[in-house]
Amino acid sequence: MSKPPDNQPSATIEQVNDILDYMASGSRPPEQWRLGTEHEKFGFTTADLRPLPYEGDRGIHAILVALSERFNWKPVYEQGLPIALLDDTGASITLEPGGQLELSGALLDTLHETCREVNAHLQQVKSICAPLGIGFLGMGFNPKWRRADMHWMPKARYRIMRDYMAKVGTLGQDMMSRTCTVQVNLDFGSEADMVNKFRTALALQPVATALFANSPFTEGQPNGYLSYRSRIWEDTDPDRTGMLPFVFEAGMGFERYVDYMLDVPMYFVYRDGNYIDASGQSFRDFLAGKLAAFPREKPTIKDWEDHLTTAFPEVRLKRFLEMRGADGGPWDQLCALPAFWVGLLYHQPALDAAWEMARDWTMEERLQLRRDVPRLGLKAAVRGRSVQSMALELLTLSDAGLRARKRLNSSGGNETGFLAPLQTTAESGKTPAEIKLERFHQVWAGSVDPVFSEFAY
Repeated sequence: MSKPPDNQPSATIEQVNDILDYMASGSRPPEQWRLGTEHEKFGFTTADLRPLPYEGDRGIHAILVALSERFNWKPVYEQGLPIALLDDTGASITLEPGGQLELSGALLDTLHETCREVNAHLQQVKSICAPLGIGFLGMGFNPKWRRADMHWMPKARYRIMRDYMAKVGTLGQDMMSRTCTVQVNLDFGSEADMVNKFRTALALQPVATALFANSPFTEGQPNGYLSYRSRIWEDTDPDRTGMLPFVFEAGMGFERYVDYMLDVPMYFVYRDGNYIDASGQSFRDFLAGKLAAFPREKPTIKDWEDHLTTAFPEVRLKRFLEMRGADGGPWDQLCALPAFWVGLLYHQPALDAAWEMARDWTMEERLQLRRDVPRLGLKAAVRGRSVQSMALELLTLSDAGLRARKRLNSSGGNETGFLAPLQTTAESGKTPAEIKLERFHQVWAGSVDPVFSEFAY
């Protein structure tokens, strides 16, 4: 959601085939496949457990300035205010609407590299923030604060989105301001490979949601869910969320996804440093030069890239595939999420076996699993088989895929160790959310405040 704005020139789109060529250009041979990990986190003042404003000595603005001055980050400005940071590796630090700080990592070859990147980022942030009395927490939904407590960041696109969200669902503003996720972006080799990976990852995304379920509290009390972040997506905006049934139908490919995106209502057009409100309008009309918000103008590839970021299905296609089903969590799970999906999707035998698990499910079964997992976690089931059982099998497949990659660290170790926290979760049948609920009712005596110390980065 929070990609930094880009003022670079971009080619005009004259016809749909230009878009199809752009999407297909993401295909690359296996030796060039990379992974990019993204994670979000809540900042808070340690003395009183309050969310961070943008301004002030202990605000997001001060953190961005300090990171840019002390480390190798270049500020990105909007209306004269820093709203993102870039470095020369391709990584960025950006802001979600409620001030959640996001690292969008560089495209890297190994999980060893991406975990070093995550750790280096967290160390940089801590070195800046600890002296200021600021901490950061990784959870899927903020456990304490009300929507009214959140400080909205000074990004024009978020004002447009916030106003539109109120028209199409009841929880979209909560999604924007009070949720955090961890995701991984992965490559494909061809259109057929994209379809195979898309179908497999989409069908099995609820298993990842269960393994990472970590949002059981709302405003200080249990909310009845293990992944309330996942529940929120069910009442955000039906035009741009969900399980995308067409992905499982014959004829799925770049053209079918482009057709879907042409009908996803727009949010904005970005021109000359300004966001033009086009909320609810049609990219098809834009392509025809008939966009009401920007009449007689045609879109550029950059406009299409922006538009792709405004759809929020469980798996999202750009020139790569984004795995979007996991709650934010502790540092070891930030490395576990990419490990899980790399092992499954970058090793053909593992990918084939994973698809066999889900290939004959009906669409209703897929949708029911998507509805059940936010409440039940690993106890949800399809045809009598529990998600816990499926998770254990998928972790075995992912382990085999990571071993086959033979990406070793300086000590000669492979990448399988990053799966360890998920193996513990799957074997115990107890999600991170259930562990926190137990502590809430027992050790924490009905308070969520200890989560900010026991589970902070």
